[in-house]
Amino acid sequence: MTESLKAAFLTLGCKVNQYETDAMRELLEAAGYDIVDFKERADVYIINTCSVTNMADRKSRQMIHRARKKNPDAVVVAAGCYVQAAENELKEKGIADVLIGNNKKKDIVRILEEYFQKGEKTAEVLDISCTNEYESLTIHKISEHTRAYIKIQDGCNQFCSYCIIPYTRGRIRSKQLEDVIREIRALAREGYKEVVLTGIHLSSYGMDFPEENRTDLLAVIENVQEIDGIERIRLGSLEPRIITEEFAQGLKKCSKVCPHFHLSLQSGCDETLKRMNRKYTTEEYKKALAILRDTFEHPALTTDVIVGFAGETEEEFEKTRAYLEEINLYEMHIFKFSVRKGTRAERMPGQVPEDVKTKRSAVLLAMTERHKKDFEQWYIGRKEKVLLEEMVEINGTKYMQGHTERYVKVVVNFDENSEILRQNHIVAVKIQGFLDENLLYGKVSIEF
Repeated sequence: MTESLKAAFLTLGCKVNQYETDAMRELLEAAGYDIVDFKERADVYIINTCSVTNMADRKSRQMIHRARKKNPDAVVVAAGCYVQAAENELKEKGIADVLIGNNKKKDIVRILEEYFQKGEKTAEVLDISCTNEYESLTIHKISEHTRAYIKIQDGCNQFCSYCIIPYTRGRIRSKQLEDVIREIRALAREGYKEVVLTGIHLSSYGMDFPEENRTDLLAVIENVQEIDGIERIRLGSLEPRIITEEFAQGLKKCSKVCPHFHLSLQSGCDETLKRMNRKYTTEEYKKALAILRDTFEHPALTTDVIVGFAGETEEEFEKTRAYLEEINLYEMHIFKFSVRKGTRAERMPGQVPEDVKTKRSAVLLAMTERHKKDFEQWYIGRKEKVLLEEMVEINGTKYMQGHTERYVKVVVNFDENSEILRQNHIVAVKIQGFLDENLLYGKVSIEF
């Protein structure tokens, strides 16, 4: 039956979701489905949803409706975090034919087969807080051609006051080390040179294993270091408390680890962090940055910051602004606080008006632009290894675009080096300057 069916996927949210979409796509391909672009008319539409904010919920609903409009006769599948958070609401509204919660995506082929047999709306959503099972999804190829995001951990035990994720993803669960290595070896054989280890709370990798089998994130990295063909290891978002002298020195010994680290912050004010139920102080965060800067040359350090969190006064915001100016990160992703239904923050007093959030956000966005430019200025005149990813055209000129180990974007003139520039190839590039305000360009160097 499935041989002639066309299936289309749409992914909302994080890189973990994208990984799970890629895994579901492979499962359907193996079952005989023809995978088409979401813009095309399909027999089955699968929307892998997000629920991190109320806006994400709304976007998920919109995409489910959009799929229905594309083909009223199609089977519309909603999967993932929004389904986990709003199963009853979705059942009541009946906007999707099939609901698949987290930890059930691996069963998508069976669930669809049963739907076609019965022709009845169905929901497979378990109580995610009551499972210790790590969902066994695997990928052998991905939508990107050069960089593979590999999910090795799921769930979160932190319960930050603004976050719904522990309720949609459950408690921490980790992929077995041997399964991680097997998966990455297969991707290396497919030609992928860079892997990014990701998870919902990556720093907790291995903490759920029995004492006799206990391992940690560093052990994963050390094992990936030994895989032939993999030339770069990047890490997803890290908890500041994982950065110790021992951990940093362990990373340093792994030559493939990129000096590019995303340390979650959210606020530069201790009072705000306490209300957020974050488990560190600004001083501890600053110490983690110092360790990384002492261990690696000019590391690219990035973070997330929420402005206008419940109760954030002008004085607290000023503390955050001054702190961020002091720690001077490469990039900051600035988010205006959005009240998430079902979280403790929803009930907190002192909700900040939207116009105040917008004003504070603009201040930090201007700061991050300035810090980013200063950081990238350091590159001019230096030779860097660039992993080439795609062809782009800028003002009528063709360039190959890629990223340095520190994840700084660089372009190289294609016509000047067409015989040696190709996708998924690492080249030595001498950085010449800025092609425009935000983009470095370089010339290919014969030697590194």
